Amino acid sequence: MNTEIVKISADDSAEKYEYAVELLKNNQVVGMPTETVYGLAGNAYSELAVKRIFEAKGRPQDNPLIVHISEFSEIYDLVSEVPDIAKKLSEKFWPGPLTMILPKSEKVPMCVTAGLDSVAVRCPSHPVARNLIKNCGLPIAAPSANISGKPSPTKAEHVFSDLNGKIPLVIDGGESEEGVESTVISLCGEIPKLLRPGNVTLTELEMVCGKVLVDDAVLNPLKEGEKVSSPGMKYKHYSPNAEATILKGDYKSFCDYVNENKSDETYAMVFDGEGENLEVKYFTYGNKNDYRSLSNRLFDCLRELDTIGAKKCFVRCPEENTDDLAVLNRLLRAAAFRVIDLGDKK
Repeated sequence: MNTEIVKISADDSAEKYEYAVELLKNNQVVGMPTETVYGLAGNAYSELAVKRIFEAKGRPQDNPLIVHISEFSEIYDLVSEVPDIAKKLSEKFWPGPLTMILPKSEKVPMCVTAGLDSVAVRCPSHPVARNLIKNCGLPIAAPSANISGKPSPTKAEHVFSDLNGKIPLVIDGGESEEGVESTVISLCGEIPKLLRPGNVTLTELEMVCGKVLVDDAVLNPLKEGEKVSSPGMKYKHYSPNAEATILKGDYKSFCDYVNENKSDETYAMVFDGEGENLEVKYFTYGNKNDYRSLSNRLFDCLRELDTIGAKKCFVRCPEENTDDLAVLNRLLRAAAFRVIDLGDKK
């Protein structure tokens, strides 16, 4: 299979979408830009299309997909009930990087939800994604458009690098604005629960919902036998080929540890302005006081490690607060929870 890249902008006419629409209506899958990361899009009502998504990614069958819609009214076909809190959240954050989990309707195949009775739904703000969904007239199931477990793609070339020869088309809609996947909140219980943090922060959710529980798996591995209820909850995820290790502690302790454990194939990921005291090559992944700058650069840095053939990478740990949860969540899984506390004298 030859994989084609086609550039489409927000101002392009419906004719520019015709090939992608034809593919999706014929149960093929397409690389699609969104404001979070690029998605691997397929007809959410087609078991064949969903099967092709899982096959192209090498994605485990127990990992549910997010269904994308172009406007709120389309949610009624996908879910069995829409509580008031879902309407309030959509008014505040849709279109945008928020996914809501709700009881699913009978129209949604179980293969989309990994056997769960709930479905994850979001309305992306990227105009190309929304236009594609509108022109299809179908809800679109779309996980990140990468090889399963690897860093998510924020550019069309990332998708092409991972899936060339496995899918027919990648739509190039420019670089993703957010840089990390959407926030996922479950509305299936009495109290809303944050399952995956993103750039809609816990603080922002609490302003709409009041109390919001935080799933233990946000910053910890899933317990043995625990079922995945949202994308992004796997033990190891977003991982480069290099062995990544998170170092908790102050800047001096970080530099001392890295310099004592350096090699020709060791790299560091640090905050802006922190490279001068290191004796290894390094990447900067944003301002330590600006979680959005960190999330925007994170996956690019993890992918660059693979490009240069790094074997090890030591990563500066962001502060654990309600705004930085998205970055810390991704880093913990990218490092398979390898964390060294430099303040621990043991």
